[in-house]
Amino acid sequence: MKEHVRPLPSYLIQRYQGWNATTYTENRAWYRRLADEGQRPRAMVISCCDSRVHVTSIFGADQGEFFIHRNIANLVPPFAPDGDHHGTSAAIEYAVKNLKVAHLIVLGHSNCGGVAGCCAMCEGNAPDLQDDTSFVGAWLNLLRPGYERIANLPEAERVEALEHEAVIISLENLMTFPFVREALDADRMTLHGLRIDIGEGQLTQYDPSTGKFIPV
Repeated sequence: MKEHVRPLPSYLIQRYQGWNATTYTENRAWYRRLADEGQRPRAMVISCCDSRVHVTSIFGADQGEFFIHRNIANLVPPFAPDGDHHGTSAAIEYAVKNLKVAHLIVLGHSNCGGVAGCCAMCEGNAPDLQDDTSFVGAWLNLLRPGYERIANLPEAERVEALEHEAVIISLENLMTFPFVREALDADRMTLHGLRIDIGEGQLTQYDPSTGKFIPV
């Protein structure tokens, strides 16, 4: 391992030094308050790992405002206390039970590589993802029920439809967590399903009464 761990690239060091000399220095008291008093985020956001999805920029959020968890295709697994490692489920548990967030947001996006991969995998066109050793393929299996809902659509419409399903499936799976349902039933928290179009900058939200995504 020693020969592979290297110093941080100089361009990242320079960016850090710029942040430290400006943003941090100008707001030192606020950062120290965050450190001393702990975090009290108003919302948890479950989003994709995609580098183009900049959650805090989209909402103009400050440090300490969002508890963010990112994974491939912004998916939530169903509640399954089986003793295995569940990073996403652990993050949700901590946000709901410990941080007591008021809003739980699933944020999908356009041009999602994970969703496109799931679509290809479900159609038998992604042998790498279908391999038993693929962590990504195993993870994307969570979205197979969503693919079954849109499989009859024209091929050109399937990926975008499955991007919407990735949000809906995650909302449905969130409802299988007892502590999530308890917080919702007690009106301590609300669920939200969103999708951002990267190229157009358009944010839409899931409307359960119509089953459609509408502009915010």
